[in-house]
Amino acid sequence: MIIPETFAIHKPKDKLLKIINNKKFNDKILFEVESYFHNITITENEIGRFIHYNDTYQAGIINTPYYKGNLPYINYFLLPYFYRNKIDNVLLIGLGTGQIVNNLFKLFPEIKRFDICDIEENIIYLAEKFFGFKLNNKSNFYLQDALVFLKSINKKYDLIIVDVANNDGIDERFLSEEYINLIKKHLKKSGLFISNLCSSADLNHKKNTIYKYIMNLYSKNFNSIKVFKGNYSDKIYYKSFFDIDERVIDITNLIIISSPSNICYMKDYQTKISIFKKIFPNIDINAIINDEVI
Repeated sequence: MIIPETFAIHKPKDKLLKIINNKKFNDKILFEVESYFHNITITENEIGRFIHYNDTYQAGIINTPYYKGNLPYINYFLLPYFYRNKIDNVLLIGLGTGQIVNNLFKLFPEIKRFDICDIEENIIYLAEKFFGFKLNNKSNFYLQDALVFLKSINKKYDLIIVDVANNDGIDERFLSEEYINLIKKHLKKSGLFISNLCSSADLNHKKNTIYKYIMNLYSKNFNSIKVFKGNYSDKIYYKSFFDIDERVIDITNLIIISSPSNICYMKDYQTKISIFKKIFPNIDINAIINDEVI
């Protein structure tokens, strides 16, 4: 397992770390279950409603005066709206609350097939019972290990999104050549692959070996890459949970969008911005776009 904290380069400020360590939430447990892989609880507090795998926030909905919506890194998965006018087939590995499925259908109502793969047997029930998700006649759920699933199918997708982690971190298999080759096998020539990874926020530091490894892996396997550093996501997280106006821990989400073909904004980009803001008024899409580093 890849543990994100091991890649931190800079130490947090003591006064800010103290705020985080001393913060207590008024958690109300709505549901508990132990599965083969996780000890799961659904909790609700003054910040929102969340899925916990052991003590880790796995997914959830924030509901504060400052921000309302998904854990904010999820919003980066909506960026394909600005790069492609049409998406017919989608694969999502890692369901979470299911809101990314709902939101992509809002942006791409023409989606013909939406496959979802997750290894957690309870996740569909949790997403439907506590977060308003609903499978429809275009969506299909597969209870399976992601790599086993990818090896067993012959489909190709316009969009593949991978968001896998648990209380221990990220399975190192999701940074292997075998995994990337499986993704490439199932991605159409014009398809987009989005992956949520992590790194020290100091991307160019000589000690940032994980970022260098990730960039090397993706650069040699895809013709086009866009990398988004989670500044917007981190700002919302620290402000919503701790009323802190800066990143505390030197770890950030890396949202990597890659493709066998070119990734560029559509000609009607500004029109799409306006439409997006009407559909999702709580998401600062300009801030997300400005987080692009490559």
